[in-house]
Amino acid sequence: MGNHSLLQLIKVNKVFCRGTIDEVTALDQINLDVSIGDFITVIGSNGAGKTTLLNIIAGVYPPERGGRIIVNGRNIANLSEHRHAQYIGRVYQDPRTGTAAKMTIAENLSLAIMRGQSRGINTAITKQRKQLFREALVPLGLELEDRLTALVGTLSGGQRQALSLVMATMSKPSLLLLDEHTATLDPKTARIVLDLTEMIISREKMTAIMVTHNMELALRYGNRLLMMHKGRIIVDLNQDQRRNLTVSNLVDAFEKASGEQFADDSVLLSSVDPATKQKN
Repeated sequence: MGNHSLLQLIKVNKVFCRGTIDEVTALDQINLDVSIGDFITVIGSNGAGKTTLLNIIAGVYPPERGGRIIVNGRNIANLSEHRHAQYIGRVYQDPRTGTAAKMTIAENLSLAIMRGQSRGINTAITKQRKQLFREALVPLGLELEDRLTALVGTLSGGQRQALSLVMATMSKPSLLLLDEHTATLDPKTARIVLDLTEMIISREKMTAIMVTHNMELALRYGNRLLMMHKGRIIVDLNQDQRRNLTVSNLVDAFEKASGEQFADDSVLLSSVDPATKQKN
């Protein structure tokens, strides 16, 4: 493994409902090498294996038949999801998933900073921690730093997803996973959250994998683009290869690599605020 590799997936497979009429191969012999500092966007139609890929990396379930997940040189494939959290932060599609509605902003952040550590560690909200939380929230520009005692359930979807971003990065994980984290937001709010995402990744010099259902977003963000189809990575484009590509170019690349016609119109539709059209 190269000195600059952060994550390696080696012969990773995942089959659901094996041996039944509902058997589905979600991941099929996945090999992936993620370098330190990569910001990878992952595109693919429904059922391509995008979320399963993130679930495997996050330890929701282990890979099958000896597949390996190597982070910082260590194989973590057989560790629990809780242990994976020592290395990985994650933001989910639903803003409610990564936050506790009946706890305050400060309480949510206090839990987040302890993610992956012993549950016996003190999560008390000290003066020092409050200052740390304020410093983390100020760059969002949402004035959440003045609402540390507010219940998270009172926040808007965009505010809650921005908080989820901060929570996922509080413990300085090696890798940030973003699972279609703007899909349920309106276009204007999605743009704000995506800009915040890019700002946090850049500021913290994070390595990130962002799954999206939108080709335009996949081209706009990050430095590397993967296309998945039927559990396989069929296209892998680096920064130079993806520069100046259009959605039409991506469709052509998909059809050439898969030997099939691209049929998922929802992936082609833009759900982004028109104000971002000229980004980059």
